Order: sequence, then structure tokens, then C-alpha cells
Amino acid sequence: MPRVAASTALARFRVIDLSRVRAGPTCVKQFADFGADVIKVESPPGVDPNEDMGGPRGGSDFQNLHRNKRSITLNLKLAEGRAILLALAKTADVVVENFRPDVKFRLGLDYDSLKAVNPRIVLASISGFGQDGPYRDRPGFDQIAQGMSGLMSVTGQPGQGPMRTGAAIADVSAGLFAALGIMTALLEREQSGEGQWVQSSLLQSGIALMDFQAARYLVEGEVPGQVGNDHPTSMPTSAYRTADGYINVGASGDGMWVRLCGAMGRADLLERDEFRDQPARARNRAALNAALNETFGTKPSAAWIALLNEAGVPCGPIYAVDEVFGDPQVRHLEAAAAVEHPTLGTIRLVNQAVKLTRTPASVAAAPPERGEHTEEVLRELGYGAPDIVRLRAARVI
Repeated sequence: MPRVAASTALARFRVIDLSRVRAGPTCVKQFADFGADVIKVESPPGVDPNEDMGGPRGGSDFQNLHRNKRSITLNLKLAEGRAILLALAKTADVVVENFRPDVKFRLGLDYDSLKAVNPRIVLASISGFGQDGPYRDRPGFDQIAQGMSGLMSVTGQPGQGPMRTGAAIADVSAGLFAALGIMTALLEREQSGEGQWVQSSLLQSGIALMDFQAARYLVEGEVPGQVGNDHPTSMPTSAYRTADGYINVGASGDGMWVRLCGAMGRADLLERDEFRDQPARARNRAALNAALNETFGTKPSAAWIALLNEAGVPCGPIYAVDEVFGDPQVRHLEAAAAVEHPTLGTIRLVNQAVKLTRTPASVAAAPPERGEHTEEVLRELGYGAPDIVRLRAARVI
């Protein structure tokens, strides 16, 4: 069956996907959703003892990360398998890998080797800790990076120990930063005609996500700690208990503080010296939150959300995941996309978050079966039927 491009935006690009688990596939998904010809390279069954690291093929995680791709099998432990990959690299714009840093060199798939066959190639390498340095050979894992980047030190309630975030944000951000780097390299290539090596890591991506928290230390020497649901510096910004649950409120700044007090009927709070300005409210956050929770507890969440939105105070419900996808604005944004799977039927996946008006992304195809397009891609490279039979017999494919 002919490949159906998810979009025309990146249809002129070919991406070879050597990655697995999450960070690499997150990167590649950005290109697949916008129509690039993404060829996922997998090992033939039984060759790689870690082939199940990305989870079961029919599982939600695999389905979400590997849509809009083609799949071929290549045994990269064999010289002929590596030769086929280099032949494929001649036709490609981008190669994405998240091996441990030394593996690509042992396989002869490092940047200099790829550049020798295709000077325009962009290689993206995603690792746990970087391509060099004292930790380069350590295995990378999202939670390890969350801990080492400082994210876990500022997440959770004070005094209750470090807390990981509820999603794999170091993995995802490393993939997205890699995708941004690839896009930049492709744009630069329009001027120079040359590719380059793009690198991202879980550790540095986690540090980048620390953003203003990291800047507080670098610029002011302040080591931020845990403040639970409170904003570290801008109060009242927290989760508040209502008569039937919790809501988020973000009333940063003196003007927003005045609006909040007016909407809540608590003009008396404006007269209290310990709440006179934002630094004071941050210092006295316990007393501030106690006063606000007392009033928020008198009405249900929906009533407060209506009142605060009318007053122009940022606020919102705190959803479980099933409630997220039932929200009318989330439905309007089409944050979930339906796709037909040959055995699972109609499934919904997380839609592409970036919207383009003229050449939008789409979820056009479910993930392919392992090696579904091997013969198709080999024929595109000039291999004939007898070659393919021989390669299969030799377990190269």
C-alpha cells in the first residue's frame, strides 16, 4: 500500500529512525506528523535482547510514539546490514539515534562515517548525559535525569523528600530539543549545503526545564526548594480547596491580587500588612493560603471558576486524565486524534500539539508492523527480488 504522508509540510525530507523507548521517538514523531518519510529501522526478531524496551507493540505507548512511519528490519551487527543502512543514509536528510554514545562508533554510524557517504546528512544523537564528559557512558533514564537536573528538588511538598513529576518530562523535552536542533540544522543547510551533528541529552534538557528556578541560583545565588502547589515567588498562585474539590488560581501581581479579593468578597485581606505586596504574600504564604481556603471552601469549584473568570483572574479546574479529554476546549483543540489500526480497530492517540494553518500535521497511519516495509524500501534502493531472498536467508533483514 502506498505511503500516505501525514502532511505536505516536511514531505521532501527523509528521516532514518534508529531510536527507541521515548526521547528519540518523541523527536522523530515531530517529523512523521508533518509528513516526512520516516523509516524506522528495527532488528529482525531475536537479534536484539532489548528489543522490547519500547513496550509491547500493541500497547498505548508504542502506538502513540510510532505513528506515521514505515518500518524495515536490518541486522546492524552484520556488515551487510550496516552497508544497507549507509546506502539508505545516502538518500536521507536526517538520522536520529539514542544509542549509548560509543555504540554508533562501533557500528560505523557516527557523524563522520555518515558524512562520508552524504555530506548533507544531519545526525541527531540523544543521550542521557551528553556525547562526552565523565558520565557519557552511563545509561540514561528519565527519573535519573529529573533528579540530577534539580527538578525533583523543587517538586513536592516541603519536608516530604524529593518528588518526580508525573510524566517523563526529561525524555520528552530531550526529544523536542533534538527536533528543534534538527530543524535549525536543516535551515542552516540551505545556506551552507552541509549537514551537522545535533546533540541533546536528558540531563541538559531537564536543566533547561528548570528555567527561572535555575536562573534564581545562577543570577541571585538562591537555592530554590519545594513549595508544593504554590508558586515559588508569586503568590497567591496555588491549588485551593473548594466545597467539592480543588481549583488552580494564579493571581500574580498586585493588580491581580486586588481583583481576586474583590471576586471573593474579601476586601479585608487587602488591609492586612502581611499581604501588602507580592514579596510579603510569598513570605506569609501559609497564612495567605489558610485565609483563601476558608473562603474557597464555601462554594463548589464550578461556581468559583465562573466568578474568577468573570473578574479576569486566571483559574481552572484540576482534572484527572479522563476529565481532560472530556473538556469542551480540549475537544475543540482536537487534542486526541483517531486512527485505524489493522488489529486494534479505531484508536485515539495524542495529537500533534503544534498547529499550522496551511500545512497541518495529522495522524494518518497507525504504527507499522515490524519490517512491514523492508522489501519496499530495499526495492527503492535498487535491490531486486533475488537479493532480498538472499538477505532474508542470511538474516540480514
